[in-house]
Amino acid sequence: MNKIFIAFLLCFFCTNLLSKENNAYFKKGQENFNKKNIDKAKLNFEKDIVRNTKNIESYLFLAKIHKEKENNQEFEKYLNTVLILDPKNEEALYLLITKKIKDADYDFAREKYEIFSKYCSKLCSKKSEIDRLIKKSKS
Repeated sequence: MNKIFIAFLLCFFCTNLLSKENNAYFKKGQENFNKKNIDKAKLNFEKDIVRNTKNIESYLFLAKIHKEKENNQEFEKYLNTVLILDPKNEEALYLLITKKIKDADYDFAREKYEIFSKYCSKLCSKKSEIDRLIKKSKS
């Protein structure tokens, strides 16, 4: 019984240490992103994803990094990954909608806009901007 308890404690502490290490990559990525050290931030978010494959925030930051680097294919890939993990993610929906409008993919943009409108809570103020872009695209 004592050996089982010791094994349990050992597993608990190892898991806790790994969790803190994983979180460290994400935090370092945020720091680098905020300091405009984009390449370092990218590396940290990629390391975080290797250790925590479902960290939506890391994928979202990677999308923003690729948007800044004007790498549209990777930008969209990471946004789609976020939406696979969280189909109602407002920020990813907003970024994807605006990208699709710029790409003249209005049907797709409207489809995602319906989802965005239905579930928005933090970025509802962006609805009028998207409405304006969609109306502008029709003319």
